[in-house]
Amino acid sequence: MYDVVIIGGGPAGLTAGIYAARAKLKTLLIERGMTGGLAATTELIENYPGFSEGIGGPELMSRMEAQARRFGLEILNSNVETLQKENLSFIIKTEDTELLTRTVIIATGAQPQRLNVKGEETFHGRGVSYCATCDGAFFKGKHVAVVGGGDAAVEEAMFLTRFAQKVFIIHRRGELRATKIVQERARQNPRLEFIWHSIVEEITGKETVNGVRIKDVRTGQMKELAVDGVFIYIGYIPNSSLVKELVKLDEQGYIITDTNMQTSCPGIFAAGDVRQKSLRQVVTAVADGAIAAVSAEKYLERNR
Repeated sequence: MYDVVIIGGGPAGLTAGIYAARAKLKTLLIERGMTGGLAATTELIENYPGFSEGIGGPELMSRMEAQARRFGLEILNSNVETLQKENLSFIIKTEDTELLTRTVIIATGAQPQRLNVKGEETFHGRGVSYCATCDGAFFKGKHVAVVGGGDAAVEEAMFLTRFAQKVFIIHRRGELRATKIVQERARQNPRLEFIWHSIVEEITGKETVNGVRIKDVRTGQMKELAVDGVFIYIGYIPNSSLVKELVKLDEQGYIITDTNMQTSCPGIFAAGDVRQKSLRQVVTAVADGAIAAVSAEKYLERNR
């Protein structure tokens, strides 16, 4: 029987692990992949306090994991298949084992939203990517397209200019949604070119991507753009299906919590990008994780 089981090993989950383990609660973190979440795929994090020159996402997440382990956090690499409530406890079944816990912190994050256009699935991993940090080096000297206009899209497009000869940013509006400082840097980058008021209708290729068909949303005019890769940043979908029958979700599927990270189900807390909130950043994820762990500790004290 664990006091706390944290599902998800990104910034929110690792911070919850630090706080819970440091409070001497018997704590387990379950992560299906590598710890760090989406933050670990970010080349440089400039807005996390304490690092004046910025810090690489993988390094920051590695430090968080080491810190959590130092306080005694157990980490299990496995996929959670089911979560069930039984009286005042919860049964968690993974692909490897079955666990009992008195509280659960859901920190499963979100995954990139798909364009759902022809060719996207066909060329996934063969020119279609959702992670510039992971795949950018494969496009040295080539032309690539980035779809989106928010911070993630523009920042990753600028990162891609380290490798690609030309990076096109395709955006359905006539202006970016990214923060002003990010926009200014992008506009000063000679390898970036903006294609406004346009959407991708199809990703084309043979063995790998060789182009995109794009449509002007104002005129309906179609045109072909020759590129070797397509990087998609149009938003995220919360990984909340595990608890959809247990807790309340909003219309987009994000978990609804109060300010203490408590969900509608007593004993289940949520933290990070999977939670309904206005800002999804590493700094807000770690705050959520800390609050969730302290709230779980208080819940356990009330229900001993």
